[in-house]
Amino acid sequence: MRRGGTKGDYIGGTRFRVYPQPPFSDPAAPPETIEISTPAGRMRAGPADERMYFVRPVGKAYPYGINRDPRGRPFFFLPPWTGPAAPPVEPGPDGHFDHLEPGTPEFEGAHLFAVTRFVMDVWERYLGHPIRWHFGADFEQLQLSVLPKWDNGQVGYGYLEVGSIERSDGALVPLALNFDVIAHELGHGLIYSEVGLPALDAESGEYFGFHEVAADWVAMIAALHFSSVTGALLSTTSGNLYTYNALNRFSEFSLNEEIRLASNTLKMSDFAEGWRDEHKLSQPLSGALFDIFVDIFHEALVEVGAIRRTLEDLADATENRPELAPAMQAEFDAAFLADPGAFVFALEEARDLTGDLLVDAWRRLSPDDLTYADFADAMIDADLALTGGAAQRVMLDNFRWREIGLVEAGPRIGPPGRHAHAFSARTAVPQDEADMWPMSYRQRHLQAMMQRGRCCARMQGS
Repeated sequence: MRRGGTKGDYIGGTRFRVYPQPPFSDPAAPPETIEISTPAGRMRAGPADERMYFVRPVGKAYPYGINRDPRGRPFFFLPPWTGPAAPPVEPGPDGHFDHLEPGTPEFEGAHLFAVTRFVMDVWERYLGHPIRWHFGADFEQLQLSVLPKWDNGQVGYGYLEVGSIERSDGALVPLALNFDVIAHELGHGLIYSEVGLPALDAESGEYFGFHEVAADWVAMIAALHFSSVTGALLSTTSGNLYTYNALNRFSEFSLNEEIRLASNTLKMSDFAEGWRDEHKLSQPLSGALFDIFVDIFHEALVEVGAIRRTLEDLADATENRPELAPAMQAEFDAAFLADPGAFVFALEEARDLTGDLLVDAWRRLSPDDLTYADFADAMIDADLALTGGAAQRVMLDNFRWREIGLVEAGPRIGPPGRHAHAFSARTAVPQDEADMWPMSYRQRHLQAMMQRGRCCARMQGS
């Protein structure tokens, strides 16, 4: 049984069943039982606790965030949902939610809640304090909801909402069952808490790319708290994490589909002339962090005697000489077979050190005009503070190879795409509404109707 990462006594925590890896990637894999930190006696139907609650709106046609009236003018649409809703999901007689059956709407809602709370538990351990919602001035709880026909997911001012994705074979994939997507979205909320929101005139492209990288790593480190994930990862790679595996694939929709890879070869010079999508722009920084993580893992393996220093050197050399890959894999296979427990220990050590470094680095950053070079400097300072500089060479080499601090990203090329989050409702707060067109009576009426789930398709067709 997996438990969340907050400190304290877990006896009495609430049980749920979740999929650490999306069920559509391996339909035969059953959900796993986890225990979140909220005691069963304090959980309410919903599910709900003091930090968040799930609601399934009925008749809600638009996602939360910034919407537009029939004339194209923007206005805010935020929780709480005051329209009709499906009955809340009830706990079992023992106060737990692990009785719910996969394939039901109730399981889907409980899964969204449980994954969100589990990831919070994990990262609150690294933070050393509860996540402070960036919307706390207006809402005490985060509203979780599902909008089935929406092909996206996002966290915003008071909400985390997910829809469904149509796979290449035509099947609809509910994002409420995708651990990576949920954890990634919560990761954005964590960054709003720890780093903050930039001023409207200080939003840099690299800030949005940094946001995607941070959210990815929130998801990846949380997933590594499942022994099934670490076990499958190591058994399929023997610790050679540069192979194509579940760790460096994000938001997988099937065995062969994913959004992007953490292990990539993109550099900042690939974006010197400009960028179109912050997810793509994030890849040089994401790749640098992945390389640093792998190097930390290798160093831990050397320290515990699981691999020889020459194998770690061979892994570095293979980046530029791919013909060495078979020999490197053979050595990893032999080393893992000899002592798999040491590999698990080293991976967990690398996971926790990376989590601590990220938290320390985030606290050193300002959101205004943030650059990748700022983040690299913060990581180097965090390493000096936490380890005395043990990873300095690794960090400098990897950031330099990605040209971080040497080349800046150019301007955005073209308008944001439909699934872009930069300059979107994700970073909007109610105070920004003053910069929009003043809302007419018709717009205020439309907003009220949307919140009550009574807005007709013709009125929402803009």
